[in-house]
Amino acid sequence: MGKRILIAVIMALIVLPQFAGAEEVQPLQLAIFNPIQMVPEEDSITGARLSLFYPVNHNVNGLDVVLLGVNRVTGDAKAIQLGFGNWVDGGAYGAQIGLVNYAGERVIGVQYGMANITEGNFSGLQWGLVNWTEETMRGVQYGFLNYSAGQSLGVDLGAVNFNANSFTGLQAGIVNYAREMHGVQLGLINYTDNLDGLQIGLGNYNGNKKPMEFMILVNWSF
Repeated sequence: MGKRILIAVIMALIVLPQFAGAEEVQPLQLAIFNPIQMVPEEDSITGARLSLFYPVNHNVNGLDVVLLGVNRVTGDAKAIQLGFGNWVDGGAYGAQIGLVNYAGERVIGVQYGMANITEGNFSGLQWGLVNWTEETMRGVQYGFLNYSAGQSLGVDLGAVNFNANSFTGLQAGIVNYAREMHGVQLGLINYTDNLDGLQIGLGNYNGNKKPMEFMILVNWSF
């Protein structure tokens, strides 16, 4: 009997600290600003988070609304986020709607606001004054300035469309640039270092010079 008790005590000492440090998930968060909030920042919300200024939680799944400030998520958000600003350190899956929307790892869904920034890969729709993707973009960027640093597949519609890598699809705007263009550039000024497709505009530059380096109205290379 003594050995059984000893074994039980040892098992409890091993297992209990793991449960003590485990993240809790709550269905509702009510907050003014962190740390004045019902659920502490290290815990997650699956349900609804309703806040006034600046809530902070690990993961948020569901509805995330802040009236006068910024929604902050230190992990992932699988949610509809509404606020002046939406800031997710990890991935945002769903919709971010605010003046400024930011995701640190990836977005699958919609970013709608004045400035939309994704540090990782983006799949879906970015609609705003400035749309910025640091890695791969698959989808649509619609705004004044559309920028993507990685390989892109989709449509850019804006005054200035700039792709620092390879773009496959359609760029339509006043100024269009892609380091490599596979598809169509439609604008006043179209520029690419390597064209596999069609350029339509007042000035069209194709760095590979096949068949022509610069053409007015139309340039092509296939």
